[in-house]
Amino acid sequence: MKRFVEGEDRSQVTLLPECLDDYIAEDNPVRVVDAFVEELDLQALGFEGVEPAVTRRPSYHPSVLLKIYIYGYLNRVQSSRRLERECQRNVELMWLTGRLAPDFKTIADFRRDSGKGIRNACRQFVMICRQLKLLTQGSVAVDGSKFKAVNNRDRNFTPHKLEQRMRQVEESIERYLGALDTADRTQPVDLELKTARLNEKLSKLRTQMQQLREMERRLQDQPDKQLSLTDPDARSMATSGRGTGMVGYNVQMAADTKHHLIVAHDVINTGSDRGELWSMVTKAREAVGKDKLEVIADRGYFKGPEILACEEAGIKTYVPKPMTSNSKAEGRFSKADFIYIARDDEYQCPAGERLRRHQTTVENGMKIDTYWT
Repeated sequence: MKRFVEGEDRSQVTLLPECLDDYIAEDNPVRVVDAFVEELDLQALGFEGVEPAVTRRPSYHPSVLLKIYIYGYLNRVQSSRRLERECQRNVELMWLTGRLAPDFKTIADFRRDSGKGIRNACRQFVMICRQLKLLTQGSVAVDGSKFKAVNNRDRNFTPHKLEQRMRQVEESIERYLGALDTADRTQPVDLELKTARLNEKLSKLRTQMQQLREMERRLQDQPDKQLSLTDPDARSMATSGRGTGMVGYNVQMAADTKHHLIVAHDVINTGSDRGELWSMVTKAREAVGKDKLEVIADRGYFKGPEILACEEAGIKTYVPKPMTSNSKAEGRFSKADFIYIARDDEYQCPAGERLRRHQTTVENGMKIDTYWT
């Protein structure tokens, strides 16, 4: 390997080994994570296990597990098994935890049992951002994202899905009954064996039909007519892909438009964002600490009463109106293709011609303006 940059010999022993701190730069974000967690009063925030138990094996301090959780959030490592592997090979996590490597079950249990403490830690972080004057713009962006639950789609039931499955089972029962009749008529050599197999399958299908009927009764007791067996709070939601969907949660977030810091969040189990604008604006205003606020959201949040409530509270909202006209689909121009010229009270068509107001009529209580070129 002459005339190349050569690495060090792996088997070379050094007299003075390098310090682990030398591998972490002064501006590395993990130093901020370490300083932030070390200054938190974890017991006051609601974390359990801050005081060690007198008996049993020593446990990990909550600060170590919280650092791992925050590091995974910042680096998009959500799986507890992946976090366990990263603790064993990632130099940043080695520095952050002091070479501790909790197993995935410990990390998962901490995340499950420390929901209150994690929320309070997030709230504490937002307060620090306010003290550092990072949220002075008073402008936030609201959006939602679908997060998949552990509940499989086959373990989620709606009236439509249940009806389809019951129809499939009924068709299978009819098919096996027909096969039994055919076997009786043809008298095959292995008639008894074939009949026994068919009867066994029929018995399983009838049992499945009884379970589906029981599921139908349970489904009627649900307020939203939807039932998830593994994760009871998860709901079936449509996604951006055509004809696709997932069982999960809708996570609502409000982020500062300048530094892109998430100042408020909420988890709901309705697939639509239509009625969540006012709720998220209220949480964001409380977190930012400003009465006057500007909010940006996509057209999925457009709802008249929600926008009106924001305007009455002194909050400016910028939400595009959904396109509800079928003009585009029918090959015609929509209203968005026409430009309004306020000075002349006229519209300009896509061809560049002016449309002047011809007359105004009222039909069924609605005012209709007629234009001509």
